[in-house]
Amino acid sequence: MARQAERLEATRGAIVRAASDLFGRRGYAATSVDEIAGAAGVAKGAVYHHFASKERLFETVLEAVTEDLAQEVARRAIGATDVWDSIAVATEVYFELASTGPTAQIVLKDGPAVLGWQRWREIDSAHFGAAMPTVLEAAMRDGLVATQPVEPLARLLLGAATEAAAACAVSSDPAATGSAHARAFRTLLDGLRRR
Repeated sequence: MARQAERLEATRGAIVRAASDLFGRRGYAATSVDEIAGAAGVAKGAVYHHFASKERLFETVLEAVTEDLAQEVARRAIGATDVWDSIAVATEVYFELASTGPTAQIVLKDGPAVLGWQRWREIDSAHFGAAMPTVLEAAMRDGLVATQPVEPLARLLLGAATEAAAACAVSSDPAATGSAHARAFRTLLDGLRRR
């Protein structure tokens, strides 16, 4: 029984890796389930055994790519000068990584288009938004920003970052758009910092 579970997990992993590669290089619309199955070395039926639809497979890929992105953003934000600066650094890293190559295609281009903004936001928020209140509380406790209700400020800052992501999603040059928005976001944060 354990061997069968291992084989099923290996097959599922191969499908997700193949789909990630194809969705990242070619986009959701230009990738067929037949191509994913071929790249994974499995029958088309195996794809549908693990995933009810191409959209559900894409959602799994988006969640995995977003999780990897969040881990890298957190790793690189450790170098921030303080907890308030970590928000700006994390945003800069997010747009640097999310606005180029396969990640841009999956996260910013196809994510909202395929799953809709509501589901995309839920996935994004699970990886990025959940930490914002904690960071804001720490920044207020450290005297870096004025003490105020955390939830409204968290929503406003996350809303700004989400709007920047939306701008990247429709931009002909997501990297430049992301960089410009990250700089503007840092300016916004600097304006809230106590002097």
